[in-house]
Amino acid sequence: MNTVYLNGAFMPIEDAKISPLDRGFLFGDGIYEVIPAYEGKTVGLAPHMQRMFNGLSAIGIECNKSLEEWTDLINQLIEKNGGGNLGIYLQVSRGADVKRYHAYPEGVEPTIFAMANPIKPAVEANASTAKGFSVATTQDMRWKRCQIKSTALLGNVMHFQEGYASGNDEMLLYNEDNFLTEASSSNVFIVKDGVVITPVQDNQILSGITRKIILDILEKDGSIPVEVRNVSMEEVFNADEIWVTSASKELTPVTTIDGKSVGNGEVGAVWEAAFKLYTQFKHNY
Repeated sequence: MNTVYLNGAFMPIEDAKISPLDRGFLFGDGIYEVIPAYEGKTVGLAPHMQRMFNGLSAIGIECNKSLEEWTDLINQLIEKNGGGNLGIYLQVSRGADVKRYHAYPEGVEPTIFAMANPIKPAVEANASTAKGFSVATTQDMRWKRCQIKSTALLGNVMHFQEGYASGNDEMLLYNEDNFLTEASSSNVFIVKDGVVITPVQDNQILSGITRKIILDILEKDGSIPVEVRNVSMEEVFNADEIWVTSASKELTPVTTIDGKSVGNGEVGAVWEAAFKLYTQFKHNY
């Protein structure tokens, strides 16, 4: 499982080379996406690609591949890597200039790279068997354009490493006003008195596709009330349930925060109900 795509060709990963002057390498000047595929079937392909197109537009990278061309590339990559459960990683950098210079160069072709990595099978929506995450909290020290899915991820990496080094699965972040933003590599939901609550989408958080899908599913189903609003850290610490969501994590329950139990310390019934709905409808996106 080592076939990748680079600038128009599929090849073994060991043959994939880029210039040291590539701006993705020098500046983190690029956009990326990760799209899950279970048994060869993608989840959220269209919204993932639209977010990528939006990110490329936001930083002024012109990449002329259409959605159909990207879809064909992804399907070929899945096939060449044996199908199964894969995370499809896509990256477009501004490309390689002839010198290192901060301003955007002109007449440079973007570098397009894609690979497939194994991911875990989809988890069963069962509160009695689900494994809960342990998380810690810290102030969000990243840049102010988190809505752009940039390859410049050092801020996120440092926050994630802080949690990892202390034995936690994730790090929940809050802003200077003590409101929840997101986690170092995922979005965050809380549940209180049966209501699912998640922060407003703005420049402080990435517009997560799993977040978008679950909100749409819950809205259409109507059985679980949802609020999208500012969430104080006091509410987070007093929540009955906490979830983190991402393409690779799907909906993962959190059972410990800063060393203390979330709610009664067990995976909650609202998570189970919401995850059953997500599991049922996720391939519609």
